[in-house]
Amino acid sequence: MKKYQVAIIGTNIGAKHFEDFQKVSDRFSVHTLCGLTRDAIDKILVSNNDTKMSLNFDDVLKVKEIDIIDICLPPHLHFSACKKSLEAGKHVICEKPLVSNLKDVDELEKICKKTGKIIFPVFQYRYGLGFSQFKALIKSGLAGKSSIASLETHWNRGREYYSKPWRGTWDGELGGAILSHAIHIHDLVSMILGPVSNIFARLNTRVNDIEVEDCAAISIEMEDGTLVTSSITLGAANDTSRLKFCFDGITAESGASPDKPYNPGDDEWRFLPREPVTQIQIDEVLSKVEKPKSWYAGMFDQIANKLDGKNSDVITLMDARKSIEFVTAVYESSRANKVIKLPLDKENPFYNSWLPKRFEATKK
Repeated sequence: MKKYQVAIIGTNIGAKHFEDFQKVSDRFSVHTLCGLTRDAIDKILVSNNDTKMSLNFDDVLKVKEIDIIDICLPPHLHFSACKKSLEAGKHVICEKPLVSNLKDVDELEKICKKTGKIIFPVFQYRYGLGFSQFKALIKSGLAGKSSIASLETHWNRGREYYSKPWRGTWDGELGGAILSHAIHIHDLVSMILGPVSNIFARLNTRVNDIEVEDCAAISIEMEDGTLVTSSITLGAANDTSRLKFCFDGITAESGASPDKPYNPGDDEWRFLPREPVTQIQIDEVLSKVEKPKSWYAGMFDQIANKLDGKNSDVITLMDARKSIEFVTAVYESSRANKVIKLPLDKENPFYNSWLPKRFEATKK
């Protein structure tokens, strides 16, 4: 079985990627870690003598034995880095948000088809025992029809977090809490309930002195009629991510553990029966679910399955497009003060960009 050679580009969230690649070391080897300074790279590698270091992205792309470029850069660099990597003949893993508009997603799809290479968008929240159990219950038929769901992304982000000059800006971060913080929890809703039908959103900046939003209240209707509410703030006392789904046969709720705000998929979930479903039936299904690898390691494991030609629960470029489509609709709804229906096409006024006009003008 092939062991894939990876180059990680970026040393911030790249440190977490490096850590989880060690958990799947039978399938991946981190060939190179690329960053701005040797000090930043040394802090991650420590005593690791197998991984090379580089300060030049273009040099990394020239290394033939590297199979995958793992992009862990600030959001405004994602599109160009993905494009260059694909055109260099590499598969790509890219942190969220993949890009900042639907036009760029569609352009990357064309490049993938032309080069024959694959982009794997990062949505690591999908992987863990809690979600594996949830999906097993749905597949068993016990859950039945869904009626309503609620989401909470209540985190604490203040002066220290926004000390990096690119954060909190339209030019550097490309968006606020909707894009950088709640993007994962909204992806989870689509994973469980399917496509979004329409959105109405209220956004505001109430916590930090930044350009982008740090609070939101969103009303979502899914294609199957399920109603969803999403509450978001960066002004909470701690970091909490909570999900609750009500189905005909079960109610599923994440534990909102204080030590797992960024890993609800691996949180301890409660699955409660609603007549005629019984707890015995639920427990029987759960007893057959094997504990999977979680978070980034779970995602990397599925990527290897895909590249090996095996069955894979991998995240696709279309998943990323739906996520970017959701963000686009949220910004349009907030500014137009109206319900936005999905899907969105090239005729949508925000297809090319959701940046406010005054910031969009400065980029041209």
